[in-house]
Amino acid sequence: MADSGSTVTPPSDAVTVPLTPPVADWSTDYDIFDAEYITDPYPIWADMRDECPVAHTDRWGGSFLPTRYEDVVAMARLVPVLSSRDPIVVRPPESQQVLGGGGYHTVNAPPISADPPVHTWSRRLILPAFSPHAVEEHATYTRTLARRLVEGFVADRRVDGAQQYAQQIPPRVIAHLLGVDEGRADEFTDWVRGVLEIGLSNPAVRAASREKIFNFFRGEVADRRANPKDDLISDLMSAEIDGEPVSDEHIVGTCNLMLVAGIDTTWSSIGSALWHLASHPDDRRRLAEDPGLIPNAVEEFLRAYSPVTMARVVSEDTEYNGCPMHVGDKVLLNFPAANRDPEMFEDPDVVDIDRLRNRHIAFGVGIHRCAGSNLARMEMVVALEEFLARIPDFRLEDPSAVTWAGGQVRGPRRLPLEF
Repeated sequence: MADSGSTVTPPSDAVTVPLTPPVADWSTDYDIFDAEYITDPYPIWADMRDECPVAHTDRWGGSFLPTRYEDVVAMARLVPVLSSRDPIVVRPPESQQVLGGGGYHTVNAPPISADPPVHTWSRRLILPAFSPHAVEEHATYTRTLARRLVEGFVADRRVDGAQQYAQQIPPRVIAHLLGVDEGRADEFTDWVRGVLEIGLSNPAVRAASREKIFNFFRGEVADRRANPKDDLISDLMSAEIDGEPVSDEHIVGTCNLMLVAGIDTTWSSIGSALWHLASHPDDRRRLAEDPGLIPNAVEEFLRAYSPVTMARVVSEDTEYNGCPMHVGDKVLLNFPAANRDPEMFEDPDVVDIDRLRNRHIAFGVGIHRCAGSNLARMEMVVALEEFLARIPDFRLEDPSAVTWAGGQVRGPRRLPLEF
């Protein structure tokens, strides 16, 4: 076993976070934007599991935070008591809320922002595009893209593994899948960061970024009405539900979901895997020498560095294990903490690329389990295969220069590597 008995060394720096009062007690006053939480959340989660496995805070609109695998899985299945109408971890300001049945809603991103019955048919609508067979059709494009990116910097003997590699792959793959202009990948990246990263603590940025995404896809849908193409947007427009066409606004919301959910999550996972390999030379050498180990290693990277925390909104007063929750309360489904639970995983803080018993929930659990998991896995495997094929020996150029984003999605944003 590579790195047997060693624990994961946390990254040493984090992105700039909003200035808030220091945390006095993580069980009753946690802050998902605190620099310590973003940089090294694992000890914090371990303490929470022991002291208060479902923590609470009044910060950022207030929320509950389960940290045990058993609790996260159980709460993910409390549908619709815990509603998916607002899966973002920070409650939007009132100016960005849309009132409707059961409380406020955010702009649609079905199926992830829907409860049954809308969730049921909207998920069924997109599943064919992410089947193993459909994903395999995009593998050649992804491999060619990754290879071209590596060739663009291999002679430099250094690269920002986050900005110049990890962040460059998912936006182009999603654009290729949707049939939109891949040349706008940098814009897509900015929009997504505006919604899921910078915009979480800056409502104006969040609203502006969201509007850019919706306006872009409204234009694409209008174009397909006039000029149908062989792409996913056109496929969605030709679909029917119970004999009725899918509304343009629903299609726009689904495209919004694919862009936002399909970009940041995957690039964060690719970046985290590169960070690990740059920090753990034994693992890096093994995967470079035996690429056949990469798919299993990817599952372990997904477990150990799970990027996504999703939110639910309490839709009716309820109680969970003696913890009262009221209508409108937020619950943050902490999949990353669940994947470090020692009750579920042996030596959870050891990254073991040979791990066989690995029932991680990096892609969620229950009816909202990520529909794009096959695509994300393919992108990760291909990205690592192509990087290691040309650059088998690399390391962190300056560990203190690595920065991480957190909150909704945790992953490296600056990752200077040398080779």
